[in-house]
Amino acid sequence: MADFGGDVEAFRAEARTWLEANFPAALKDDPTAQAARMQGQPESADARLWRERMGAKGWGVPTWPAEHGGGGLSRQEARVLAEEMARIGARNPIGGMGVMMFGPTLIEYGTEALKRQHLPGIVTGDVRWCQGYSEPGAGSDLAGLQTRAEDKGDHYVVSGSKIWTSGANLADWCFCLVRTDTAKKHEGISFLLIDMTSPGVEVRPIRLINGTSPFCETFFTEVRVPKDQLFGPLNGGWTVAKRLLQFERDNISAGLGGGSIGAPAQALTVKQAATDYVGLDASGRLADADLRRRVTEHLMEGHAFQLTVRRAADEAKAGNGPSAATSIMKYAGAKVAQDRNELIVEALGLNGLGWSGDGFGEPELAAVRTWLRSKGNSIEGGTSEINLNVVAKRVLGLPDPK
Repeated sequence: MADFGGDVEAFRAEARTWLEANFPAALKDDPTAQAARMQGQPESADARLWRERMGAKGWGVPTWPAEHGGGGLSRQEARVLAEEMARIGARNPIGGMGVMMFGPTLIEYGTEALKRQHLPGIVTGDVRWCQGYSEPGAGSDLAGLQTRAEDKGDHYVVSGSKIWTSGANLADWCFCLVRTDTAKKHEGISFLLIDMTSPGVEVRPIRLINGTSPFCETFFTEVRVPKDQLFGPLNGGWTVAKRLLQFERDNISAGLGGGSIGAPAQALTVKQAATDYVGLDASGRLADADLRRRVTEHLMEGHAFQLTVRRAADEAKAGNGPSAATSIMKYAGAKVAQDRNELIVEALGLNGLGWSGDGFGEPELAAVRTWLRSKGNSIEGGTSEINLNVVAKRVLGLPDPK
């Protein structure tokens, strides 16, 4: 990567030239094909080539340091890269939890040995990760988790179960919270990295209300984990886990506000649904005055949210990464996303009642399923109630209730 000395337009020219030479034209405007491996779908030769080229360039993780395989770009350069990719119908083929959550935490907290082992596979998109946090009896009270890791000399033996493990059925590795000391709650938790192909690991997908199964139950039955896969200090996993949650909420909030969480590529926008299904009056305005007001308020709120996400990202880059303020963004992002999907289904009218059948178009069915999926937006990545508690304690400094 050339050093552009802050000359963004010079970088734009370099990015445009590289993209035009390396992006397979057959993938243009086909985000599903471009991210096939990340979504557990068969990967075409063109999709694999695109992923390999982006991985080798480091542009799948554009702002990560070059010494860790990233692009070493500034936030501004990364935005330019995204603009140039959008211009030619290209999408980032590398993502998932390794990029969103574990990778940044590994860069910050990991030993050099763990970085050398795990970062390359994340950067290239070869290795997929899942998150072993929530348990049937430890959701909002995550620190109450009971999955045990027993010390057996040169390895740990892990037994227990996790739930709502997104993408566990596709994952190669799991970053997992386990109990290594039963005498203490928060101080008895450690952070282990578990190979999902290990004997004793069983995954069962959970079917959601919208018909998809992105979440799973994950069972660990006497799973051997080498001690060199302990991430962070023994019994010090809670500190690492909280930091990872900040990265998670930061990324989820950006996705929620932009409509990318759970939204199929063919999903309608609010403006499309309102214009096409409600129609315009003689003045060219949305015919339903009340819906017009609410759509306008939503679009303003969504735009303000995106600007705030961008500002928070710039502040995080200038400081020490995401802060507890990510809980504010996650809470607001969930509301924006749910409002958007409810407005779309309302605008569709009777066309928003479909589940299947020839009487409904694909965008209409996608809107209904996305609306149902969005019910989980205020649960995943920390419930809205938990995020409000974080804001109260760590941002506003309010005392615990007596």
